[in-house]
Amino acid sequence: MSGRLYGVGLGPGDPSLMTVRAVEVIAEADVIAYHSARHGRSIARSIAAEHIRDDHIEEPLVYPVTTETTDHPGGYKGAMEEFYAEASARLAAHLDAGRTVAVLAEGDPLFYGSYMHMHKRLADRYDTEVIPGVTSVSAAAARLGAPLAEGEEVLTILPGTLSEGELTARLAATDAAVVMKLGRTFPKVRRALEASGRLDAARYVERATMAGERLAGLADVEAGSVPYFSVAVLPSQVDAEPPARERGEVVVVGTGPAGPLWLTPESRGALAAADDLVGYTTYLDRVPARPGQRRHGSDNRVEAERAEFALQLAQRGRKVAVVSGGDPGIFAMATAVLEVASQEEYRDVRVRVLPGVTAANAAAARAGAPLGHDYATISLSDRLKPWGVIAERLRAAASADLVLALYNPGSRSRTRQVGKARELLLEHRTPDTPVVVARDVGGSGERVQIVRLADLDPAEVDMRTILLVGSSQTQVVRRGDGEEVVWTPRRYPEA
Repeated sequence: MSGRLYGVGLGPGDPSLMTVRAVEVIAEADVIAYHSARHGRSIARSIAAEHIRDDHIEEPLVYPVTTETTDHPGGYKGAMEEFYAEASARLAAHLDAGRTVAVLAEGDPLFYGSYMHMHKRLADRYDTEVIPGVTSVSAAAARLGAPLAEGEEVLTILPGTLSEGELTARLAATDAAVVMKLGRTFPKVRRALEASGRLDAARYVERATMAGERLAGLADVEAGSVPYFSVAVLPSQVDAEPPARERGEVVVVGTGPAGPLWLTPESRGALAAADDLVGYTTYLDRVPARPGQRRHGSDNRVEAERAEFALQLAQRGRKVAVVSGGDPGIFAMATAVLEVASQEEYRDVRVRVLPGVTAANAAAARAGAPLGHDYATISLSDRLKPWGVIAERLRAAASADLVLALYNPGSRSRTRQVGKARELLLEHRTPDTPVVVARDVGGSGERVQIVRLADLDPAEVDMRTILLVGSSQTQVVRRGDGEEVVWTPRRYPEA
């Protein structure tokens, strides 16, 4: 009969943190396998050393390459694939001979561990058991004495080998994080923490529970001193005290047309880092509540007052996120904030604007690609500009054969604009011109219809609706599944 394969988690380094089951399995095993670099020293073996007997068969699995270059024709990946195939074949020979094989793994065998490469090649052929171990992540948190995540916080585990941009985006978007595999990646990880605004909160843990353990604020660590067995930790922010600031800042955040799926990582991070959230209550309700964060909701018609309130909070050292729907720079809060911020008394307050997915882009994506060529964006609301100006702009855009994205087409108190716009556009467009009528895109009441311009019904339009009116080139195609899609060719015909 074949032997049994064990993946044995040894914990983060201190032999006393090995589980009872791990010790039992090592004692029962005929073969003890462990990975090492070409120098032959194995951290996994050193952790389990006191439990390895003279009558154990030892199988060192020596990597052909770690950080150095290789002349293998398949490069680093090819060299490692060949090694894993050869190593698993050696273990299979022991298992076929009826021997029990224990593959030692630092931390947990299936958490960024080398054992998993053996597991994927052998577990479907042999009786296998994995013995979980304490991870370096858990050990780092324990040594720091800091919770990793509390309540509804999200913990993100990242390899430092990711690109700097990807690290920055993920660090900005999460509540708590651990970045592993530092070493040579440390300078890049530090830059990503700084770019995401998280550097001051980041902690550094080196060789947790092992000889040479070191704890420090990550910002104080010299890059040349960082080994591979170290991690960066962003612990729970639940009880974190906001830093004392002489001056705060205002960040105008676009949440997109609906919920969290439409948020950019940068916007998600800005919302999480804010001391205060200011905005129209409907938009604030899209943002998860966080301990210690103040929320200031208001009616949708007090934009200037809301902007001034946010700037006043920033003057008192608060970090303020002004929450806006869609993109804050398109018929939204960025203009209101910047207009007030241009006054002399607020000139010294830092203001940033973060983009969001626009209603036009969201509606266009649901319908196909109606904005594939030149288009114009016009608000039909005459609260802030006279209808005569709107009509003039509609005529100009229509006569130029531009696709039109029509915002704020109607409300309870404004019911005539859609009908007027339809009649005006029919002077320049055929009755069959496709119109995308998109309501509550991304929300629970989402409805996207494609109608003829002549059939556009003002009664079907409200403030949660956006209209995309095609040009003379816009096409409507019924696909094989019966669904209609709208698209505007990128090539415009010669005159």
